[in-house]
Amino acid sequence: MIGWSDASIWTIIIVLGIGTFLIRYSFLGLLGGRDLPEWVLRHLRYTVVAILPALVLPMILAPSAATGSPEPARIAAAAVALVVGYLTRHGIATVLAGVATFGALQWLL
Repeated sequence: MIGWSDASIWTIIIVLGIGTFLIRYSFLGLLGGRDLPEWVLRHLRYTVVAILPALVLPMILAPSAATGSPEPARIAAAAVALVVGYLTRHGIATVLAGVATFGALQWLL
């Protein structure tokens, strides 16, 4: 990289690694052997429901890595996944339906 010394890059990598470790250890290491309160467990159940759409939605609406504009295959796969998720309430079935639809439409189109 231009403007960054090797020592600066390695310092950033090490500091970020330590920070990541401490963030994970604060939850897993300190609380790993304890029973969590019911209200915490209730909120943790919604983690996947909150994270997965936040990761997938930008790839559907603004896939800059692909064409830069929304593709019909991506939108259709998201719609199928939404319907399957609503009807089955099963996360793996939802993901598999979306991936299968996207793969099939990419192959057909």
